[in-house]
Amino acid sequence: MISKSIKATFICSLILLTNCKEEAKQTPQTAMSDNVLIQEWTGPYEGVPAFDNMSVDDIKSALEEAMKLNLEEIEAIANNTEAATFKNTIVAMESAGKPLNRVFAYYGIMGSNVSTPEFRTIQSELAPKLSDFRSQISQNEKLFQRIKTVYDASQKTPLESQAQRVVDLTYKQFEMNGANLDAEKKKRYAEINKELSILYTDFANNVLHDEENYITYLNKDQLGGLADGFIKSAAKIATDKGEDGKYAITNTRSSIDPFLTYSTERELRKQVWTNYYSRGDNGDDYDNNEIIAKILRLRKERVGLMGYNNFAEWRLQDRMAKTPENAMDLMMAVWPAATARVKEEVADMQTVANELGDKITIEPWDYRYYAEKVRKKKYDLDSDEVKQYLQLDKLTEAMFFTAGELFNYKFTPVAEGSVPVFHEDVKVWEVTDKDSGKNIGLWYLDPYARQGKRSGAWATTYRSSDSFEGKTNVLASNNSNFVKPAPGEAVLVSWDDATTFFHEFGHALHFFSADVKYPTLNGGVRDYTEFQSQLLERWLFTDKVINQFLVHYKTGEPIPATLVEKIKKASTFNQGFGTTEYLASALIDMKLHLADPTDIDIDKFERETLDELGMPKELPMRHRTPQFGHVFSGEGYATAYYGYMWADVLTSDASEAFREAEGGFYDKEVADKLVKYLFAPRNAMDPAEAYRKFRGRDAKIEALMKDRGFPISK
Repeated sequence: MISKSIKATFICSLILLTNCKEEAKQTPQTAMSDNVLIQEWTGPYEGVPAFDNMSVDDIKSALEEAMKLNLEEIEAIANNTEAATFKNTIVAMESAGKPLNRVFAYYGIMGSNVSTPEFRTIQSELAPKLSDFRSQISQNEKLFQRIKTVYDASQKTPLESQAQRVVDLTYKQFEMNGANLDAEKKKRYAEINKELSILYTDFANNVLHDEENYITYLNKDQLGGLADGFIKSAAKIATDKGEDGKYAITNTRSSIDPFLTYSTERELRKQVWTNYYSRGDNGDDYDNNEIIAKILRLRKERVGLMGYNNFAEWRLQDRMAKTPENAMDLMMAVWPAATARVKEEVADMQTVANELGDKITIEPWDYRYYAEKVRKKKYDLDSDEVKQYLQLDKLTEAMFFTAGELFNYKFTPVAEGSVPVFHEDVKVWEVTDKDSGKNIGLWYLDPYARQGKRSGAWATTYRSSDSFEGKTNVLASNNSNFVKPAPGEAVLVSWDDATTFFHEFGHALHFFSADVKYPTLNGGVRDYTEFQSQLLERWLFTDKVINQFLVHYKTGEPIPATLVEKIKKASTFNQGFGTTEYLASALIDMKLHLADPTDIDIDKFERETLDELGMPKELPMRHRTPQFGHVFSGEGYATAYYGYMWADVLTSDASEAFREAEGGFYDKEVADKLVKYLFAPRNAMDPAEAYRKFRGRDAKIEALMKDRGFPISK
């Protein structure tokens, strides 16, 4: 996923239209500030964040000062006595907010990568202030009238393409966020946004609390089935937490997935599974159910002020899907095949369990464990054997190789200490053009799970590329939650985790390759921006990557061709599980926002809706509602989680273009079109138009069904 981004997508949103770019051009105001978090970035590579001087003590005053400066800029634009023009209104807005964007880089890191109880307190205090700040911009009547003047003029006399695109997007964003409301409705709109900002922060902090506090500690006699590297890592984590001699299973996906896959201790599997899928749903002070109900009611009320029937209708109007019905049609076209496959997978697992003499009926905490045994039986494929060839360092090299082949990029480690980092685990590379040596930017990698870091994997930018004030380089970051190994041990990951690693790197490449003039065009359409990253996953499975970078972590021997063949034969294995757990979350997201939230009981709604859909009882949603941060810790993915499936249709179809090409996935002509039409434009071009330029037609669902091994309807 994109956090997509540290410059805080949740703040640099459709509501906040100051530019989300962190270019550090000094202004008289920022020069006077002695707060390091607001100051211009200095040092090499066009200036870099002073992560080594970052402190919680400075963040509140820095953000308050930066908001004040930004509002002064906005007021100056709104009160300009000259007639509104593209330059003195739209371009001026694109140029505003540089100090604030610098502060957001630190604010995002503190919230996502190195959170502390002290920061969370400040975050809760700042949430309503940030909401007020956004409302002062989105509801500035003079500002909107100037934007409308420029927009109306451009409809009669269109501007050049990128200028026209930024005008259209800016006007639409203000319009969607209540700029046309009367004074009374605007007041209520702002009140709702303030309430929501507090609820979003509370939701996220509740989930983080449950991730940090529900840890399962094992004794030596409870390690059956677990890999040696995993055991050593679990021991190190337990020791770090003051439980020397024990083994810690933390409440994050990177820890629970391998445990649920390999542990022979069924009751412990149940405990670990329950801890994870009960985050935010424990009936205590950190329970999220009532928070979600409030969020849903407020979202519906807010869009109702503008005449929309529900949040989904309002949200999807500027997405590729356009309507909730189109998104639902896609999901329901795949759902029956996915759940039918789950029934087959469960039957296979039950057969294996019976053959082993395990007198059980498959439950959710058994799914991964017995699925692995089925994989071995059907394909003679052992996931733990595959992991021996999936070293994090070698996978990083494989990603660099792919970027070199497709984008002509070279990644070179920067000298230690030359670029400040916020944690010792973070490493930094310079990205350059292989031919010219031109600096493209810096890539930061924060790979390991730790206390205070939110779970999952995401990509961020600290500075994006644009050219309207001179071309800037990119500072991009990938963030993962791999379990940190014991000293001297290699980091070995699963095939799924390797795929996710490539996925998030795809977002980084999307940032680096941007060729846009204005900061607003660095944004994206949510059901399209996952496409580029999902597409990059396909290069992990190419022969060039497999043959060069999948080597045994001890011997250095390349992965055997026989094992590769097994992996390829098993490529559609467990697609029922993967597709169904994802779609269940996406469907619940959409249905929650289409429902009447007046007296909604979240747990009951989730349970009854899944029953109506025919959700198999043997597996959970990927993200149960009380921990669904995509949807309830902000608005980026609200009614938009379906977007991964929408993007997957594009991904499967685009992959066919490479398979059909003479050079396969490294075909130069197709790769050039990939960069030109699918990566470089960002949001400077309508996504549907961009895809047609690449493919020559719209995408078709058949390639997706084929990729997943599902039957294709005639």
